[in-house]
Amino acid sequence: MAKLVKQVSIESPTHKLKECIFNFETPMPDLPQAGARIKVRNAGVCYRLRSASSTSSIKSVEALQCGSPLHQSVRDTSLFPGYEVAGTVEALGAEVGDTELRVGDRVIVYPYEGHPPGYAEYIAVPDIQYLVKVPDNMSLSVAAMLPSGALWAMNTVFSAHTHVEKVLSSKGETGNCKILLVGTGGLALWAMRIARYYWPQNRERIEIVVASLRDEGISIALEHLSQVRVVQWSEDLYEQQLVERTKDACGGAVDIVIDFSATSRSIRRALKCLAPNGVMLMSSETAEGLIARFSKEAEKANHQLIPIEFGSLNQLKNLVHLVSTGELEPPPHTIFSADRANEAIAKIGRGLIQGRAILEFPEDDEEGAEE
Repeated sequence: MAKLVKQVSIESPTHKLKECIFNFETPMPDLPQAGARIKVRNAGVCYRLRSASSTSSIKSVEALQCGSPLHQSVRDTSLFPGYEVAGTVEALGAEVGDTELRVGDRVIVYPYEGHPPGYAEYIAVPDIQYLVKVPDNMSLSVAAMLPSGALWAMNTVFSAHTHVEKVLSSKGETGNCKILLVGTGGLALWAMRIARYYWPQNRERIEIVVASLRDEGISIALEHLSQVRVVQWSEDLYEQQLVERTKDACGGAVDIVIDFSATSRSIRRALKCLAPNGVMLMSSETAEGLIARFSKEAEKANHQLIPIEFGSLNQLKNLVHLVSTGELEPPPHTIFSADRANEAIAKIGRGLIQGRAILEFPEDDEEGAEE
């Protein structure tokens, strides 16, 4: 009989916290011939979007009950879709050729197409190309933040860079590029850090304002995002008040809006805050329907609505290097044992986690001691 291992699955959230998380046992995965089996040590608290055929699929953030804890958590980028795993190589397949990887090496798993549906103690990776070695000076809990959140933020910053350059070029040597970043959760914190690293030469000409959706988000932004202005997006205000408040904080219309968890309301708001020829970057996960819905309105002022995909394997390798050398400082994180995933989600929903929440699976010797 195959050995059973524990698995935690975090599905796309509903307004009921307990309906997001499923704990069960699953058979130990077979060892892929050309791949590896990984003993998972840490995993970022990300949710998996349910299939489009599922009646419970959120399909967009708006499917969550507005004002519910998880709606706010998704909107402020504290909780987002992805797959973030770091662990050790437990075994290599018989057909694995020349490789620097060895059994026992610490690795990150790139979120390849068809990755496992949840976080299990052991996972099978079909090809070793999806494994990135973790440097000795990097903890696995930090490494687990990189494959989705940090990678997505990096690709967004790279995508925004082209538009930043166009804006600065069009405004001459003294003009500034104004960017509105929505959220103060882990994803937004990564985006700010990465933007600072890649845009140093024009930093004084790039003005970034952070839109905070929660009261506690203001203190988080001021503590972890120095030299930025913050505008509070209190959803109980009239829409025109929010638009005016945002423009006041930004010193007028903005050139670029980055909203990882866009909704119909936030797109409508962004279009009113964007200058002519402005750009809005959003998640590709839920962008298709939203872009189709607002494309005609965007065309009136020549606005662009651009979906952003998760980043590439090479970008992930670059991230590992930058974090390990101290050139990029990761956001703060809090570690929860894997069997406390419900507690982690509950605290995220209440805004009690700064940065990221990370799950931790026990080592084999720790499991033996528990038994």
